[in-house]
Amino acid sequence: MSDIAKDTSPASMLECMMLIRAYEEKVAEMHAAGNMAGTCTAVGQEASAVGVVRALRANDRILTNHRSVGHLLARGADPGRMMAEVMGRSTGYCKGKSGSLHISVKELGVVLTSTIVGGELSLATGVALSTKMLKADGIVACFFGDGAACEGIFHESLNLASVWDLPILYVCENNQWQAFVHRKETMNVDHVSTWANSYGMASRTVDGNDVDAVYAAATEAIATIRATGKPFLLETYTYRLRGHVEPDDQSYVDPKELEAWRAKDPIAKSTARLLAGGALTTDSLAAMEERVAAAVERAVSFAVDSPFPALSELTTDVYA
Repeated sequence: MSDIAKDTSPASMLECMMLIRAYEEKVAEMHAAGNMAGTCTAVGQEASAVGVVRALRANDRILTNHRSVGHLLARGADPGRMMAEVMGRSTGYCKGKSGSLHISVKELGVVLTSTIVGGELSLATGVALSTKMLKADGIVACFFGDGAACEGIFHESLNLASVWDLPILYVCENNQWQAFVHRKETMNVDHVSTWANSYGMASRTVDGNDVDAVYAAATEAIATIRATGKPFLLETYTYRLRGHVEPDDQSYVDPKELEAWRAKDPIAKSTARLLAGGALTTDSLAAMEERVAAAVERAVSFAVDSPFPALSELTTDVYA
């Protein structure tokens, strides 16, 4: 966990959200130009990632899903090494073998990124059980979407975590869309958090587009987990502003719905609040935007200039 990832000031969290947005938009732009493989973005969900991850400690573990960029960058991952990984270069976090959908960063406590919907839910209980048996101080943060909450493994994982009193922070990033299917077509409730109650698990829903609200709710939930040793489900109610996977024209989305959620953009909301409160000036905002743009360009240059893995790496880091 980097020093940057420990900074929970509103300005630092805003800059991190801006970095996540700029990074993902650059990846989408490079894909459109034929210079990058298609990937799943989480544009619009930045407050959820930053608010939760910044509330974690260095010894906490993270299991995430195919929309993992925000979680990784908020944790302090290097944009250049992430970009190199997506481009299949040897300087990536997994030597270019994972792409964007399977990145793990051991030094940051990111156990895995699972592209299998709900895959991380099936493994979080094991990681948490290990943490409990070793009497470690850390907790496990497991990120998943509303689509994964409709999988059977969601209910199995929550039930087991509740029965065994496992220190897991379940984070459901309810972004309203399950690939190309709207949430309302697959569930008859608005909030996934209500399902946790049937397992005797504490839960809460928070505005996932308000980074301050997410950070406060995550901090409180994590404190509860540390004090009781029991799991907690935090639902961040948010929205994915881009399609399921690049490229995607979102022709299946109601334009009015999309426009309504664009008006709730988490970055715009945080920027307006900081400017109004005097914690940010137009000059400091411009400097922030310049730093973010420069960081993304450095990441691209680093990745493009990095070599592909040698043929001898083909069978290394493989379990048999």
